[in-house]
Amino acid sequence: MSSDREALRLQDIVDNIDRTFQHVAGLDRDAFMRDDKTIDAVERCLQRITEAVIKIGPERMAEISPTTPVDAVRGLGNALRHDYDSIDLAIIWNTVTLSLPALRTDCRNAIRTSAS
Repeated sequence: MSSDREALRLQDIVDNIDRTFQHVAGLDRDAFMRDDKTIDAVERCLQRITEAVIKIGPERMAEISPTTPVDAVRGLGNALRHDYDSIDLAIIWNTVTLSLPALRTDCRNAIRTSAS
């Protein structure tokens, strides 16, 4: 994969994480779980994030973000696309609040490194 394409995908990840954070700003877990519009928006952002991670590839993502379990990311993406009717919203909330901040930091660092 060209470094330009990787940088664009990393930026897509960061942008969609930022959108996700905007969508849930001011909400706690319970409020999130009652807000269908926010759930839909967050799930769509997560779909784009998972697709970008998959396209970058497991080996490269392990270098970029060693704490991000790429298999779990792929599984989440598959669940969002194929098992949408049985998604556990607690998993979505935990992903957004516990996992995305570190992934965002790692992707921003990779973007900065590739630019220098």
